[in-house]
Amino acid sequence: MYNDRVLSIILGGGRGSRLYPLTENRSKPAVPIAGKYRLVDIPISNCINSNLKRMYVLTQFNSASLNRHIKNTFHFSFFSTSFVDVLAAEQTAESDQWFQGTADAVRQSMHHFLQNSFDYALILSGDQLYHMDFNELIEAHEKSGAEISVATYPVSAKDATAFGIMKTDSSNKITSFIEKPSSDLLGDWGSEVSDEMKSQGRHYLASMGIYVFNRDLLIRLMEDENMIDFGKDIIPQSIAKGKTYSYQFEGYWTDIGTIDAFFEANIGLADDIPQFNLFDQSQRVYTRARMLPTSKISGTILNKAVIADGCIINAQKVEQSVIGIRSRIGANSIIKNTYMMGSDYYESLEQIQSSESFTPMGVGENCNLDYCIIDKNARVGNNVTIKGGSHLEDFETELYMIRDGVVVVKKDKTIADGTVIGS
Repeated sequence: MYNDRVLSIILGGGRGSRLYPLTENRSKPAVPIAGKYRLVDIPISNCINSNLKRMYVLTQFNSASLNRHIKNTFHFSFFSTSFVDVLAAEQTAESDQWFQGTADAVRQSMHHFLQNSFDYALILSGDQLYHMDFNELIEAHEKSGAEISVATYPVSAKDATAFGIMKTDSSNKITSFIEKPSSDLLGDWGSEVSDEMKSQGRHYLASMGIYVFNRDLLIRLMEDENMIDFGKDIIPQSIAKGKTYSYQFEGYWTDIGTIDAFFEANIGLADDIPQFNLFDQSQRVYTRARMLPTSKISGTILNKAVIADGCIINAQKVEQSVIGIRSRIGANSIIKNTYMMGSDYYESLEQIQSSESFTPMGVGENCNLDYCIIDKNARVGNNVTIKGGSHLEDFETELYMIRDGVVVVKKDKTIADGTVIGS
């Protein structure tokens, strides 16, 4: 409906320090989720499902794997104008600086955007989990006569302190904005929400970091180099100067920019009825098509487990866990509350049997894992115990990191036989 009029811009973020160590060797949009996808697949899939098929992904750190993923995944007809292009920070005659913020990233990339015709720029975050029909957002933007529309999400007083909160009038025009208010300041910041949201105590409108800009206004705003960030600079100043409206979204949405939120979002996919529905055919999540064998499971009790393609599982039990592509789990191991990202390739039988000291990728025999993330290509030996939980303090070694109670075994690292972590 709007494909020829909308240009989608997906912000990949900077170093992704809140998701470290998952972002130690990859950009934030390239972080694997749900066993077979990557974070960037979410906004791209929402765009495709909304028939908005002209997309740029902005990033500047460790972008090689992201480039590879997008190149191998999103192919459109040679006879269409559709594309997904990655724009990494680059030195130009106008700037030799890294992206300083979200707005600065857009500013430095404007010369690429302006090669396309569009009426509206749709600005999206690369680290959120949600389904949204962007056509409804664009339609609301047009009907309101807005110059900027901000997608907002009703939250409770408890959650409001973690977000930028918008105050709106009866026409959904945003009248004021406050960044991460303390609980004692929330009294007058409630907005009109649906009866369902009221019944849940969700009276405050949090910015989702999803914006629609009229083309001419965006060009004008980008001329001011002091405007570094959308959330901190452009939106607050535009509320007073222009027509800035709220678009309320009431579906499932979560910002997964921290280890704790990332872990909970992934583990939640194993629920009987997950809040984020990967099985909805009208809102598919697209990712790289891999020619992998079906998973093979022997002697294992599975309870609320999501198992991706190409796995070889001989565990005693896998419960409330997500097991990623090409994962291997040895006999008698117990895996609970764990997100295992899997492997990028298979090791041959000759490699695995090459020596007694060789630790194959995956999880070995007689292991007990709970409340942890096993990053790609990691090796967990035999008789290993990893017990995460809120009782653990943040801690880091060369091999693993504990953050928010979650034990993260780092990418490509090896945990030796008999190791005990967090028990």
